Amino acid sequence: MPRPPAPLSAATTLATAGRDRETFEFVNPPIVRGSTVLHASVADMKARIAARNAGADEPITYGIYGGPTHQAFYDALNALEGGHRSWALPSGLTACVIAIQAFVKSGDHVLVPDSVYWPVRRYCRDTLARFGVTTTFYDPTIGAGIEALFTPTTRVLWLEAPGSHTFEMQDVPLLAQIARAKGAISAIDNTWATPLYFQPLKHGVDISVHAATKYIGGHSDLLMGTVTSNERAWPPLREALHNYGLTTSPDDCALALRGLRSMGVRLAQHRANADALIAWFQQQPEVARVLYPALPEDPGHALWQRDFSGACGLFGVALKKGVAEAALHALIDGLQLFGRGYSWGGFESLLIQSFPERTVTPPIHDGLLFRVHAGLEDPADLIADLELGFARLRAVR
Repeated sequence: MPRPPAPLSAATTLATAGRDRETFEFVNPPIVRGSTVLHASVADMKARIAARNAGADEPITYGIYGGPTHQAFYDALNALEGGHRSWALPSGLTACVIAIQAFVKSGDHVLVPDSVYWPVRRYCRDTLARFGVTTTFYDPTIGAGIEALFTPTTRVLWLEAPGSHTFEMQDVPLLAQIARAKGAISAIDNTWATPLYFQPLKHGVDISVHAATKYIGGHSDLLMGTVTSNERAWPPLREALHNYGLTTSPDDCALALRGLRSMGVRLAQHRANADALIAWFQQQPEVARVLYPALPEDPGHALWQRDFSGACGLFGVALKKGVAEAALHALIDGLQLFGRGYSWGGFESLLIQSFPERTVTPPIHDGLLFRVHAGLEDPADLIADLELGFARLRAVR
């Protein structure tokens, strides 16, 4: 079958990327499981190994470097992100960690936003420090002021937009430009936006990271992280991936590729349900504000509107000062349709209390916070569950 014309829309790319129609007759690429790759001769074996040692990603010499199923998923990610190479890892945290680890050594320095995903904060604070790499946490809204925090040994600028739990936006193109001028690598956790709503590499970032566990997988049955790199950053990232032996199963790559096919329509419904819930939350007298950059009144809205093409179903809610923690727990513990779980991006709605940690910036709110993931249920049913929850909250004095 002839290949479709390019360029393609995002929706069409989701449906077609990674499908090698010249090799496989099935709609879905087959799951190819294997560890040992057989070679035609000693000369063939030596030639393949020499090519890999010289930096080539093909041909495959051993199963740890992936196979046809992996490559189909990587091709789809590259098409969505506009990347040079992609790779899948056992978890989102692994992807974050290796995107930093690949570029630092003892004596080096990294810059990380104060709104960062907490396990990355822990990794930088505890593990990197143990190996002589220092971390400076910075105000995520610092903008051009980041330039003053670079040192001669700064190797990585970490970005996250919006931030975990507190949803601050960052001026990604500006920060990436400054990092490049300073000779540092920039990498971003792009899980919230997905490659559908934001393509960091097109805005100057070197590496885009996803917890594919979330919207890419979409069904709460997959643990995976991904990295997509530009050509500049790929050689050291590739070396770290191979030296640490980081890989995933072809079965997981098939699940991730399946998730991509429906991600666009799922995200549209997640966003619609989030809009309905946010409108309801904003009418509750106990709510101080909703943290969601797609809202016109959000402090990061202008940056979101400039750089992003959509928003997902994850947002935060800040309660007014004076609401007791016991009241919030009464709300959460009795919910029937909202799960209490540390994830998001699946088909189910979740609601958990937030405890954002800060190192250099003050808390964004002096009251209680909780985070909501709007799933794919009927929003009227979700709101009915929340109405009962707020009744329980109000009953606690």
